[in-house]
Amino acid sequence: MSLRRRRLAVAVRLAIVISVLAGIVLTALGPATVTGLLPYFTIQSNVAVGLFAGHAGWRAWRARPEPPSALKGAVTLYITITGVVYHLVLANPASPFAMPQPDRALGEALGNQLLHTVVPLLAIADWALFDQRGRLRLRYTAWWLAFPLAYLGFALVRGLVVHRYPYPFIDAGQLGYAGVSVSAVFFAFAFWLLGLLFVGVDRGLSRRVAARPAGAPAPAVPAPGPAPDDAATEAPAAQR
Repeated sequence: MSLRRRRLAVAVRLAIVISVLAGIVLTALGPATVTGLLPYFTIQSNVAVGLFAGHAGWRAWRARPEPPSALKGAVTLYITITGVVYHLVLANPASPFAMPQPDRALGEALGNQLLHTVVPLLAIADWALFDQRGRLRLRYTAWWLAFPLAYLGFALVRGLVVHRYPYPFIDAGQLGYAGVSVSAVFFAFAFWLLGLLFVGVDRGLSRRVAARPAGAPAPAVPAPGPAPDDAATEAPAAQR
């Protein structure tokens, strides 16, 4: 990575870290507390991508190799899930799982947008611009589901204790465990397809980079010499 690209990568990753911190702090200034926010996938995915961006930014600053593409693909997928589920499911009035959007104070509203919109977009940009291409494999898409499935288990067990669930599509009190199972299968399949999209984009960008013609060296320019006619007239003169 060139010096210019490294500096740009550091800037993008610093923006991710700042956005994560600002989003959590501003959201916690509202009715929610930090401990009350921790059970949400939104917060967990933002913390994960913030820590990863901080580490990757430090490596770029020190001209170290980029972190493993499989790990970067995972955290980018999780924060993308956060943005997609919020905008298409939770904040979408047409969704059967839409959550009422309260009137938020300016700071809380800004924090909400940072966590659900700005950070996902920055993370996707970081992945698209600076990750090494052609290293993602199809099998990663199954491994990447481990964290969402583990989160589902955590949310259900926690719900048995506190009788609250962070999201309506995993609310066993309202849907029952059969309904939650249907939701889980649907979302797991959707997340798997999203992972496949990441792998497909990675391969497409890899082929594009490989097809780019390398700069060929400029042809050698012959040293200037006498024109053929001049050489013919000079030869007899040299023999005189």
